[in-house]
Amino acid sequence: MNLLDAHPSLASLLCLVATLACYAVARLLYRRHRRAWLQPLVTAPLVLLALLLCSGIGYGVYLHDTRWLMWMMGPATVAYAFPIYQRRALLRRYPLSLSSGVLTGLLLGLLGSWLLARLFDLPQPVARSLLTRSVSTPFAMAASGYFGGSPDISALCVLGTGVFGLLVGEAVQGWLGLRSALSRGASLGAAAHAAGTAKAYELDPEIGAVSSLTMVFTGISMVLLAPWIGHLFA
Repeated sequence: MNLLDAHPSLASLLCLVATLACYAVARLLYRRHRRAWLQPLVTAPLVLLALLLCSGIGYGVYLHDTRWLMWMMGPATVAYAFPIYQRRALLRRYPLSLSSGVLTGLLLGLLGSWLLARLFDLPQPVARSLLTRSVSTPFAMAASGYFGGSPDISALCVLGTGVFGLLVGEAVQGWLGLRSALSRGASLGAAAHAAGTAKAYELDPEIGAVSSLTMVFTGISMVLLAPWIGHLFA
């Protein structure tokens, strides 16, 4: 038995330190070298996964002291209300377009998740957890129970979706010919939630504001409609 096995509390604390350190280093690296594959949401999880595999630390031990980082996603998501307030004129200028973007993003996210689950014949707990992958983590974890899924699995699905959208979102927008701040922001916010919104703010403040608005209202819609939508997949 090694030191970490003998002292799980120490292992959990080291996981917390490693998580913060990996993200800080990844963020610094990305600021110096703006490459899509060096995004902190890409590099930090990969380094942490390698460390966990090499050390033999289980997910339960890792989660013990790092769970509060997940909890902080809630306040972080609420903080997006400030740029929305700053550009609230967008709500008055494009009410129908933004509402359509939220509704379309919600429906396509659910449909795409259902098709992925059917295509790969995923186990029911995973398939149901996958349904909330297109909204940010706090909303996904809150809605997951209504679908019969696991909040922890939903959080992992959200992370995977966000990273994928972060890497390919801009290229897909170029391929589709999306040029306006409204279309680019709405697509990033609805499809890749917080990760897409972070990318949107890198592109342009107005694109970021539209993405924030779409992400937040898509998440709220998911939580509010989850009890009814859950019956459709029961």
